[in-house]
Amino acid sequence: MLRAVETYTQAIVEFARVHEVWAPPIAFMLAFGESLVFLSFFIPAWGALIALGVLIEAGDLRFWPIWIGAAMGAAIGDWVSYWIGVKIGPSVAQIWPVSRHPELLPKGISFVRRWGVSAIFIGRFFGPLRASVPVAAGIFRMPYWHFQMANFASALLWAGVLLSIGDVVGIVFHWVSGRMGGAL
Repeated sequence: MLRAVETYTQAIVEFARVHEVWAPPIAFMLAFGESLVFLSFFIPAWGALIALGVLIEAGDLRFWPIWIGAAMGAAIGDWVSYWIGVKIGPSVAQIWPVSRHPELLPKGISFVRRWGVSAIFIGRFFGPLRASVPVAAGIFRMPYWHFQMANFASALLWAGVLLSIGDVVGIVFHWVSGRMGGAL
């Protein structure tokens, strides 16, 4: 499984490197998939976003379009998840693939109950909560604009952090490579 994810990530990142114009839509789709309640189980986008950050540091890609693409994908994924929570309610727990992970929705509900609007912001940075918190917020009918403000603010920060981690990884790699005489 891990090997398949690595192969998938490398192929996507290489495509984005060669076809820079596709990098923002790719970042959008990856972040959207990781944030949408049903797709989040299958799309581990964080690794690809970090790898795109490495390419940004290397000068192969531009930061701003990829950052905006990833942030908008994450925010819209959460927005759709919130809407699903409002429209379907607690019965979303019986829909596959959520039904295969029965512990996630109760954790999201508990988290939203405890932290309120802050849960949207905090949950963005924790894998299993990333997709369950917006659904829980929808189930609880968190005020729409409170949800959206936390949603978009956290999406911008989340995307920037992942791309920046890749940037730092790239800087460290170049520094270590230079110190070792380019042996890496």
